[in-house]
Amino acid sequence: MATPNKEIVLSGIRATGNLHLGNYFGALRKFVAVQDDYDCNFFIADLHALTTNPDPNQLHANVKSILAEYLAAGLDPEKSTIFVQSDVPEISEMYLLLNMHVGIGELMRTASFKDKARKALGIGTPADDSDEAFEKEIIGASTNKRVNAGLLTYPTLMAVDILIQKANKVPVGKDQLQHLELTRRFARRFNSFYGVDLFPEPTDFDFGGAPVKVPGLDGSGKMGKSEGNCIYLIDDPKVLRKKVMRAMTDEGPKEPNSPMTEPIANLFTLLELTSTPEIVTSFREAYADCSIRYGDLKKQLAEDILNITTPIRERVNDILADDAYLSQVVKRGAEKARERASQTLAEMRQIMGIRKF
Repeated sequence: MATPNKEIVLSGIRATGNLHLGNYFGALRKFVAVQDDYDCNFFIADLHALTTNPDPNQLHANVKSILAEYLAAGLDPEKSTIFVQSDVPEISEMYLLLNMHVGIGELMRTASFKDKARKALGIGTPADDSDEAFEKEIIGASTNKRVNAGLLTYPTLMAVDILIQKANKVPVGKDQLQHLELTRRFARRFNSFYGVDLFPEPTDFDFGGAPVKVPGLDGSGKMGKSEGNCIYLIDDPKVLRKKVMRAMTDEGPKEPNSPMTEPIANLFTLLELTSTPEIVTSFREAYADCSIRYGDLKKQLAEDILNITTPIRERVNDILADDAYLSQVVKRGAEKARERASQTLAEMRQIMGIRKF
C-alpha cells in the first residue's frame, strides 16, 4: 500500500550474482538510511537478468541470495516494499504496451546497447562509433552469433519498473543516467500522445550527497561483478584477506609527497570508506614521508572491511536458512508492489482503448 504524502523511491539490482562492497556503499547503505522518510520500493531484477541467458537454477539461487543480502544489510520489509520483479506480472504486460510507444532507433542509439551488442557479437569498438556505422555492424554480423532482443528493449523494461510504481526518485549510476532520461522521455511521450497526466517524470536520487565510487582491486575502474575485481559481502575472512593482499600496488613513493598512482589512490579510497580517520591519516603520513609499507596497509584494510562485512555475512547465513521467512517477505512484497502496479496498468489499458465489453 502506498505511503501517503511521501515521495516514491524505487531501485533494483539485477540477479546476476552476490552483492559486493560497491553495492553496499553505493546503494544499500543509503537505501537503509532513507526508509523512514520515503515510500521505498526495492526489487530484485530477475527479468533483466534474462538478457544474459542465465542457468535457471543459478538465477533462482541469485534471487534468493540477493534477497537475503538486502535484508541482512538493513532493508526492512516493515518499512520498505521488497519484491522480486517477476512476481509482479503487471510489469511484463506494461512492458509490451509501452514498447508500442518506443522507437527502435532510440533504443539502438543507447550506449549500453551498443556496448553489450558488440560484446555479444565479438566486435571491438571501431574508430567510427557513429550510429550509422553501428547499424551496419549489426546487419553485417555473423549469423552464428546473435544480439538478445531483451538487450535492445532493456530501457523499456527499466522504464516500466519505474513508471508502473509512479516513482518520483530513482537512484542510478552514471551508466544508467541515459536510461533514466529515456524513461522521462517515454513518460512525456505517452502523456502527450493521449493528452493525459498518467506518469510523473522521475528524477535521479543522489541522497543529498556526493556519489560514492567504490574502486575495484585491479588498480583501475570501479568495483563490478563483470570486472572480477570485487569484495563480496559474503566473502569469508580467508578469501577476503587473500583478495585484499593481492590488490594491485606499485613500487612505492621514491620522494616525499609524491602523487599517488591510481592503484594506490584506490586503496586509500577503500580505506577512507572503511577505516577511522586516524588510521587513514597515519597511512597518508607514511606515504608522504616514504615510510609506508603496502603490506601493512592491506592488512589494516582487510580487517576494517571485515568489521563491516562479517555481521552482514553472518546475518545472510541465518536468513538463507529460514525459507519460511524469505517466502513471507517476497509474498508480502509482491502484494504491496502489485497493488499500485495493477492500478497503473488498469489506467494505462483504459487510456489506450483496451477495455472490456
